[in-house]
Amino acid sequence: MISVQEDIRIYLKLGRTDFRKSVNGLSVMVETTMKLNPFSGNLFVFCNKSKNRLKILYYDKNGFCLWYKRLEEDKFRWPKLNEEQIEINHEELTWLLRGLDFRSAHHERNYTSVA
Repeated sequence: MISVQEDIRIYLKLGRTDFRKSVNGLSVMVETTMKLNPFSGNLFVFCNKSKNRLKILYYDKNGFCLWYKRLEEDKFRWPKLNEEQIEINHEELTWLLRGLDFRSAHHERNYTSVA
């Protein structure tokens, strides 16, 4: 499992991504399509057409890292939304990598009063 610091943001590039792209192609996609900084240290998550492979791109102090996961029999619960990208939290990334649908989880509620 990939470990991530709490101050790191996680972005999913929705839709399908051509998995022939590697570090150069994905970093250009982050900058041009997603309009984000690929050198930020944030995680950028991509999924293939079959939804059985994920790539996570991030910049780590002096170079890019590319993390790859391939499922042998199952599929990732990749969101089908109209947006170009969404931001998720660390717990939702863990759920996604384990094959769970993070969108069906209860969201944290913050209340200021019991009345």
